[in-house]
Amino acid sequence: MIKKTLLALALVVSTLAPATAAEPIEGNWKTASGETANIAACGPDYCVTLQTGKFAGRQIGRMSGQGQSYKGEITDPAGNKTYSGSGEVKGDSLTMKGCVLGIFCKSQTWARL
Repeated sequence: MIKKTLLALALVVSTLAPATAAEPIEGNWKTASGETANIAACGPDYCVTLQTGKFAGRQIGRMSGQGQSYKGEITDPAGNKTYSGSGEVKGDSLTMKGCVLGIFCKSQTWARL
């Protein structure tokens, strides 16, 4: 009887857990312009560093967050301008958004490599 109760309890608990865990932001991503960017933990945040292209080795962002949503700053390396930014992970896609004054925004979708 106790085994059946424990089995039933385990079954109920397993259905309460999320079906899929959120994909981590960490990893290598192909940017909209074709470069590879690496996102890795740096202290309590995540740093975005270009791995390929004209600006390889340059850190272009720093974000904090967890799960699917992240906020921070992102830099356009060509213009050397920094914007308030956000990132949202959905499976193997990362939508990066940079904004000026919080109202003029541009977004790109990156693909996980």
